[in-house]
Amino acid sequence: MVEKTKGRKEEVVTREYTINLHKRLHGCTFKKKAPNAIKEIRKFAEKAMGTKDVRVDVKLNKHVWSRGIRSVPRRIRVRVARKRNDDEDAKEEFFSLVTVAEVPPEGFGGLETKVIEEED
Repeated sequence: MVEKTKGRKEEVVTREYTINLHKRLHGCTFKKKAPNAIKEIRKFAEKAMGTKDVRVDVKLNKHVWSRGIRSVPRRIRVRVARKRNDDEDAKEEFFSLVTVAEVPPEGFGGLETKVIEEED
């Protein structure tokens, strides 16, 4: 019988992604754009990190809502961290924390997914 090893989704990791909100919100009603953008960011993080528990940082929320409910940024650079859940009564072992990341002055061109090494 083959021994079960620790899966890829079972480790603490941080990555930076660029999320194209424009294509994810295409055809969305104006007055629902910002709330739906937050839902799409949650969905993206859930799929990328494999955790049901996704927590959105306050600064990311402010950044999405900064231009109002209708004019959501087309693209957003986010840092998604899979962290260990310290609560004893938690349903899941890990949760994802999504924060806003800095975009270089030259723009989004050429940016790829980047793994961030933790400074511990």
